[in-house]
Amino acid sequence: MDTRTAAARLVVMDVDSTLITGEVVEMLAGHAGSRPLVAQITERAMRGEIDFAQSLRERVATLAGLPVSVFDDVLAEVELTPGAVELVAELQGRGWPVGLVSGGFVEVARPLAARLGITRVHANRLEVRDGHLTGRVDGPVVDRAAKAATLTAWALELGVPMSRTVAIGDGANDLDMLAAADTGIAFNAKPVVARAADVAVAGRLDAVLALAPFAG
Repeated sequence: MDTRTAAARLVVMDVDSTLITGEVVEMLAGHAGSRPLVAQITERAMRGEIDFAQSLRERVATLAGLPVSVFDDVLAEVELTPGAVELVAELQGRGWPVGLVSGGFVEVARPLAARLGITRVHANRLEVRDGHLTGRVDGPVVDRAAKAATLTAWALELGVPMSRTVAIGDGANDLDMLAAADTGIAFNAKPVVARAADVAVAGRLDAVLALAPFAG
């Protein structure tokens, strides 16, 4: 389907605690022995209490020394959110483009996307030297501004007007993306996100299909 002529919508989703049930950085930290500390920092960042980029660098620093094989281990641990497969299948059946934009890591997000037939993915990349993580992010951090910019860029690339864009996320790092989209959906979200979004949904991810933007 040509999105330039069809009445498609662009749907952009967060990954951690949205498309999947957990936080990849915490899963990685479980292999580094730093999960309690990382989980505490993650919680504060998702509530918007601390700067996301700063919090990500602090969490990633605890991963230094992990072998790159840890990505396969974490991929085996990841669980898709109930309703995620059904939502993506329905959107793809309509010919609607779907993208994933994540403050997590492309090393996990891209294989997950491939399983679902999603080709548009933007996420952080972890720096690797000699087969091990260095404890640093490789390149600019995908923060809330970057998420909103990615949604806008994809809409332009696909010829989808911003008036037909939908964003779905759960944490403070999603706030700009939810605001940029015509419809911002808070999914199982932190209070600050639920208050800011156009609509809040809890439970299964495919519950969003009952909302007005998905009716046509």
